[in-house]
Amino acid sequence: MRSADKTGTVTRTDMHGAETHIGGGPERSGVERAEVTLAFDDNRFASILFGHYDQNLARIERRLGVSAHANGNHVTLKGPADACDHARKVLETLYARVKLGQAISLGDVDGAVQEGALQGSLFPKEESTRTSFEQVTTRKRGAVRARNAAQDSYLQALKRNELVFAEGPAGTGKTWLAVGHAVSLLEQGAVERLIITRPAVEAGERLGFLPGDMREKVDPYLRPIYDALYDFMDARMVERGLQTGMIEVAPLAFMRGRTLTAACILLDEAQNATSMQMKMFLTRLGEGSRMIITGDPTQTDLPPGQKSGLSEAVGLLSHLEGIGHVRFRDVDVVRHDLVRRIVTAYEAASQTIGQQGARTRT
Repeated sequence: MRSADKTGTVTRTDMHGAETHIGGGPERSGVERAEVTLAFDDNRFASILFGHYDQNLARIERRLGVSAHANGNHVTLKGPADACDHARKVLETLYARVKLGQAISLGDVDGAVQEGALQGSLFPKEESTRTSFEQVTTRKRGAVRARNAAQDSYLQALKRNELVFAEGPAGTGKTWLAVGHAVSLLEQGAVERLIITRPAVEAGERLGFLPGDMREKVDPYLRPIYDALYDFMDARMVERGLQTGMIEVAPLAFMRGRTLTAACILLDEAQNATSMQMKMFLTRLGEGSRMIITGDPTQTDLPPGQKSGLSEAVGLLSHLEGIGHVRFRDVDVVRHDLVRRIVTAYEAASQTIGQQGARTRT
């Protein structure tokens, strides 16, 4: 609801009782300024929302260029009117999640900021239809929402396609979300088995000299997958699944000669698969199965001069019907803000080297 006084100052009151005061005339910079005060109905939830030492508010300040001051269950936002409105909607979205018992991390704050931008929050229209990022739901984790547009596209692709390629740097959530989606399919009964594989490049695929059974031999290569499984499933369910064959882990070389039906098959670190291995793997797809292939083409461990099966397969197949392809970038890293900056630095250095090489050749 909006009202205006004789000076032209606009006051907007929302469902939380927040009041927005927008100055009647622009400042010298030409940017309309605003002050928004939000009052949340539960002090404990508000404390969780603001974060330890108000770290979540500090993150919003940096991302949106506003100032945020907390006092009890109140928070006051000051800055450009559009940015304040964006920050208000971010806080309201996160508060709703806190009330549902969901934890809020800095990554969730970043995701809410990006989600708000995707929805057009910088140009608010109360009448417009709102959309939300896709989410994956499992019994243990509940609903896990995408944190950025790339993850949103990834989850959409996983739901729509039988085969999905996901390329991008470490820390973008490729493997973690793939495991979450696979577990959700398993719990829904859409598939009967979960098969997880990785090229064991460091051991040359010859694992016989290692002690133990097959699982113990490949555990070092599949540790990140196990970590994700335990995130989405209770430990006893994971162990039971491994014992009964409902969950299977094996090196890529052991997929040869099989037809995999009614299964969700995840190939991780696919940049280390050769062209022959990738073709062999792709042709294992059977009736009622889904395949997810993830990797980072810039981190291949294959011998120099050997082409990555992932890059070749994406080039040959990504345009085919029923196949999804999502490419993550350095800006999509959600693991830690420092990881994102590290990846960006390496990307910049790689591009500089490539440009220098091109000039040398010419």
